[in-house]
This record gives sequence, structure tokens and C-alpha cells, in this order.
Amino acid sequence: MRRFLALSRSTHGVLDVALPGFAALLWLGTVPAWPVLALSLFTAVAGYTAIYALNDLVGVKADQEKFAVAGINAGYSVEASALRYPLAQKLLSVRSGLAWFGFWYVLTLIGAWLINPPIVFVVLAAAVLEVAYCMLLKVTYWRTLVSGLVKSCGPVAAVFVVQPDPSLPLLGVLVAWIMLWEIGGQNIPADWNDIEEDRGIGARTIPLVFGPRGAGWLVVVSLTLAVITSLFLPRMSPLKLGLPYLIPSALAGVFLLLWPGLQLLRSGASRQAARLFDRASYYPLVQLALIAIFVLMPASWQ
Repeated sequence: MRRFLALSRSTHGVLDVALPGFAALLWLGTVPAWPVLALSLFTAVAGYTAIYALNDLVGVKADQEKFAVAGINAGYSVEASALRYPLAQKLLSVRSGLAWFGFWYVLTLIGAWLINPPIVFVVLAAAVLEVAYCMLLKVTYWRTLVSGLVKSCGPVAAVFVVQPDPSLPLLGVLVAWIMLWEIGGQNIPADWNDIEEDRGIGARTIPLVFGPRGAGWLVVVSLTLAVITSLFLPRMSPLKLGLPYLIPSALAGVFLLLWPGLQLLRSGASRQAARLFDRASYYPLVQLALIAIFVLMPASWQ
């Protein structure tokens, strides 16, 4: 079972589930009915389990090429394991990986249909975008935008759980915030950590195309915009979210995103890229905890 969990990067996936949780609480302003909450949580876990497995399934040949050249690097604390990339290491067969993905993806589709049928299209889009992202590794660095769209699918689905007809402009702000966080805090740092392996197979990633200096500036700009965009998130909520929410939200962005991003720009070290990735991975969890405080707080206190 550990090998299958490593295939789905379960530790990282659990952290990512905080994003749809945050989006749902933000838009609804209260805790959903328990049956809806339980089914939504299960569907979210199933979805992230499936999509992370799909990433390794589609990218197995490229991963094998990379590791043949440079071996498997240490990874990040949130997903560091000797079992990383079990398909590329031949610790799992592709057939078993496909079965694992198919099982969780079907459950995700069923859960999405039971909650709100239009969410099925979001689940299908997530898989298509993930395949496209993997296939663009040696084609263009613009695939980082696809990565941001993939990461946005979970929170968008969560919004449709609690708000069947959301405001499209506000939904666009949510997607922009997630994409900026993903690009600056996850995607570029992950590629930075894999730069030697990627160079060996002719990958077209931002750190390889623009070099450490250019990639560092893109990280800082993306994360700065992510923190600024986060200040507009309260517009989506029926809650009275003022400075008591905005200040800790912004401080979380500074501590978990901007500060390690600036350190990466200054040092250009892969070790610092991994540190940024780790800290940014906890950013959605902090945001979920923060909005949960306001959701559970008595209205008279707000």
C-alpha cells in the first residue's frame, strides 16, 4: 500500500485538499450539511489521489530517462521518500498503477455526479489538463500555466458544491490566486529542484529556459501577485471578513511565500527551492484554518 500512496503523493495530496475546503467555506460562509461535507471530502481525496497517480503514469518514460541520467533526488519534506516515483523505479507495474488510478478516478466521477452533475466536467477537465501538462515537458515552459489550471480544478469544483451559480468574475479571481500560488510556490520550485535531471532529457522548464535569475524573479512576481490577489478573496464570502482576516492572511503569504521566494532569488540554490516548495505547500492549510475560525465564530463577535 505504501507504494500506491507514494504514487499518489498522499502527503502532498492531503495538504492540497485544504484548497477546496477553503474555497467551499469562503463561498458558503458556514459549514455545509454533514452528508454533503462527508461526500465532498471523500470525493476530493479520491480526486487528488487519482490525478497525482495520473501524473506519474503519463510521465513514467520521462521520469525513467531522468533517473537513468542523474538518479532520484531527495525531493521535499512534504513528499520525500525512497518510494518516490514508484513506476519509474519499477516498484509498481504500469498495469497496477492504471488500476489504482482508474479505481479512484471512477469514485471521483461518481461522487461528483451525486453532489452536483456539472462538477463531472471539472473532474474530466482536470484529467485532460494533467495529461497535457505532462506531455508538454519537452515542448514549452508555458506548461506552467496548465499546472495552475489543474490545481484550480479542485477549488472550482468545491465552489460548485456550495454555489450552483457562482459569479464568474469572482471565480476568475479565485482561479488567478490559485494559479499564481501554484506557479510561484510549487511548479517553478519543483522544476528548479529537478533542474539537472530535466537538463539531461532536454526538458523546457522555466528554470532551464530563463536561468536561476529569471526564474527567481518570476517566482517573486508570481507570489507577490498571489498575496495581493488574496486581499480580494473576502469579496466572495457572505461573512464579514475585514482586517482581522486580511492581516493574518497577508502575513501567512509573506511568511510562507514571499520570504522564502526572496531567499531563493538571492541564493539560486536548489535546496532553497525545495524549502520554498515545502512552505508554500502549507499555505492552503493555513488559509483553511483561518477561514474556519471565522466560519465557526459567533456572528456577534464578527
